[in-house]
Amino acid sequence: MGNQPRREPRYLYGGQAVVEGVMIRGRRFYAVAARRPDGQLTSIVEPLHSLYTGSIRRTPIIRGPIVLAETLVLGIKALMYSGNVTLQKEGEKLEGPGMAITLALSLAVAIAIFFVAPLFAVNLLDRTIFSAQTAASSVLSNIVEGLIRLGFFLAYIWLIGLMPDIRRVFAYHGAEHMTVQAHEQGLPLETPFIRRFSTAHPRCGTAFLLTVMVVAILVFALLGRPSLEWRILSRILLLPVIAGIAYEVIRFSGMHLNNPLVRLISAPNLLLQKLTTRQPEDSQIEVAIHAMQTVLAADEGRPLPPDAGRPVGGTVPGEGVS
Repeated sequence: MGNQPRREPRYLYGGQAVVEGVMIRGRRFYAVAARRPDGQLTSIVEPLHSLYTGSIRRTPIIRGPIVLAETLVLGIKALMYSGNVTLQKEGEKLEGPGMAITLALSLAVAIAIFFVAPLFAVNLLDRTIFSAQTAASSVLSNIVEGLIRLGFFLAYIWLIGLMPDIRRVFAYHGAEHMTVQAHEQGLPLETPFIRRFSTAHPRCGTAFLLTVMVVAILVFALLGRPSLEWRILSRILLLPVIAGIAYEVIRFSGMHLNNPLVRLISAPNLLLQKLTTRQPEDSQIEVAIHAMQTVLAADEGRPLPPDAGRPVGGTVPGEGVS
């Protein structure tokens, strides 16, 4: 009976791949599991900030920017931990001003490359091909800007995928997706069961980013063609709104995959994951299983695996939990 599938869990878990490891985000905690250079597994589990678990996190549209911010914050923390594990410096942490500076720089670089740079490119076209001051020309200019942005995004993913270290991260990405899907289907967290699933997942963060790019094309196409300065400002100010809409699209798609139209709309997101995931080795699936088991234990108040770091703040699972 223990191997019989359960109903899909009420809470849908998610995660990210990191350097030689996997992060899984749970209901109240997140866990990162990584493999040391000696081959041993290690993990850490910490409580989620109330911003990521409170009622605002469940408010449509508003939750989109929060999810985006959460992804950045937890992603950087998880990368720092896994990177330190591979360098055998597990005691080092990035917090406070250091975290804020890292986040600000990461966000600034992403906005500059994927939102501002395409505007400068299309601004050159506005002086020639789209020089006519008509509504149609303005819409076309904004659409071309969005297509340039999408091209930058796809080129970036393809280029980093040529790096051997990133290809390993992409394999961990596949392991994370497969493990999450096995959990969602109520199957045991064991490699043979996890191998049944695809490395693609409809709620993938990469799918979220691609949807942001597509929604941005539709929104910006309606804004006309003001001066370059105002166009840059509008792209930055409307990013939270676009993230909110994109998140609702991804969330709806993930809940209605049985609908043929939804499957058709989701096809590009799943296709893109052929670039961002790889078939993992069994040892990489083992890391993803460890991360999932650790965060499940924390969420359910059970004792943590012996190698798991204690949560910073909050109640330690298994110690006085009612």
